[in-house]
Amino acid sequence: MSSAPAPFTADDYRARMERAAAAAADAGLAGVLVAPGPDLVWLTGYRPTADTERLTLLVLAAGQDPVLVVPTLEAPDAARAAGAPALTLRDWTDGKDPYAVTAPLLDVSGRFGVSDNAWAMHLLGFQQALPGTSYVSLTQALPMLRAVKDEAELERLAAAGAAADAAYEEIQKVPFAGRRETDVAGDLADLLRRFGHAQVDFTVVGSGPNGANPHHEAGDRVIERGDMVVLDFGGLLHGYGSDTSRTVHVGEPTAEEQRVHDVVREAQAAGCAAVRPDAACQDIDRAARAVITEFGYGEYFIHRTGHGIGVTTHEPPYMIEGEEQPLVPGMCFSVEPGIYLPGRFGVRIEDIVTVTEDGGRRLNTTAREMAIVD
Repeated sequence: MSSAPAPFTADDYRARMERAAAAAADAGLAGVLVAPGPDLVWLTGYRPTADTERLTLLVLAAGQDPVLVVPTLEAPDAARAAGAPALTLRDWTDGKDPYAVTAPLLDVSGRFGVSDNAWAMHLLGFQQALPGTSYVSLTQALPMLRAVKDEAELERLAAAGAAADAAYEEIQKVPFAGRRETDVAGDLADLLRRFGHAQVDFTVVGSGPNGANPHHEAGDRVIERGDMVVLDFGGLLHGYGSDTSRTVHVGEPTAEEQRVHDVVREAQAAGCAAVRPDAACQDIDRAARAVITEFGYGEYFIHRTGHGIGVTTHEPPYMIEGEEQPLVPGMCFSVEPGIYLPGRFGVRIEDIVTVTEDGGRRLNTTAREMAIVD
């Protein structure tokens, strides 16, 4: 189990909030409105203890001190957040209009970036209170806000990747044949926690024909000898995500199964080799997809090649055709091509990769050759 890294400080959160406000101004926005969720955690360290209908909102604007609007009954918890010394708390009590409390903080004719998971009723409340304002999602307006990680974030992502790798090494030792997918998924979840994960987000176990569904959730199918099994699992350790995929085989594979696995492995290697500063996100997708297409399986690669990762296991940037965002050192994302033969089997291999000054570095290091399990 990895030792806990040094916690982020109020100065760390202050710098993030200043960066977000400056990025909003550069994008022509009057500011950023951040509801509870991953953006709020990243910017302030505050995660409300309960999902509530009461308005909680961080208001950021260039040249203006950050303000976190919170219900009075939640204010003590908010004040204990690591980033609280870098902002001003403004609380409101039940019976008061939270939009009237917040409205003086906003430009009455401004256009604001809003975190994607803000409640619609809150956005509608602001539109009614300030009819001259307009809003755009943060993913659309500032897609790279959390994309470039600093050294402390990279340390956490590397630790999460190493823990997931340790779980993969151990899962190969458990019996597969004769057990349900849910049994193996439970083993994976236990292993992630054993190696330090505080949160398990997913444990995909797709055996035989179920492996041809990229997002198959582990079910009651009993795994059989001769099955290909897609394993895709991850969660959060020290607040940062892991996500890795390997495809194993119960007993010896057929020549076709081995060939398909080899093609995916070659495609995944090509995608990782394409990672370098200033390459476009779509170049990673193109590199991996070209290999699979060359071998005649192009129509069976049915999803993007990758997604960003950080305080959530899926976030921008996305490695997909049409995404021309250039790669920057410190970006972290998955490279996970796959081939899915309907009704038969699937193969996926996934590593998290970070962009370096001269290329890319994988944060997952387990063997990518097909493992044989019992």
